[in-house]
Amino acid sequence: MTALAFALAFMLYLLASMHAYWGLGGVWPGTDQASCARAVVGARGIKTMPTPFACFAVTACLILATLWPLALVGIFATPFPRAGLAASALMVALVFVGRGIAGFTPAWRRLSPEMPFARLDRQYYSPLCLIIGTGFVILAINGFQS
Repeated sequence: MTALAFALAFMLYLLASMHAYWGLGGVWPGTDQASCARAVVGARGIKTMPTPFACFAVTACLILATLWPLALVGIFATPFPRAGLAASALMVALVFVGRGIAGFTPAWRRLSPEMPFARLDRQYYSPLCLIIGTGFVILAINGFQS
């Protein structure tokens, strides 16, 4: 379980770092604001990246989420009971699994049709969310059993 916790924390840290980069004005994987927004946001007609505040808010949430797997395996000290951590990990899992499933629905595609986002979302973003969510479910179940 420790390896899974570290893998999840590392992946979430990388995602947080990318959101912080965008908050600071970075445009990768695009070449300018519009191309980056089409690649990572994908909303119909998008021309600019979300505000720095929005990017940093997501960064903060992802950084906070990195602590859950580590706390569940006892690497990160916390005053919260293990059952509470496991229950909240299930809520985090629901967020990621929900986002992962949404990426494959026609409704999501209507909201985010821009290319290359639509392709990248089906190939990478949504499956990654499903993997992260599944990792949280596994750790939560283990947390309830301990």
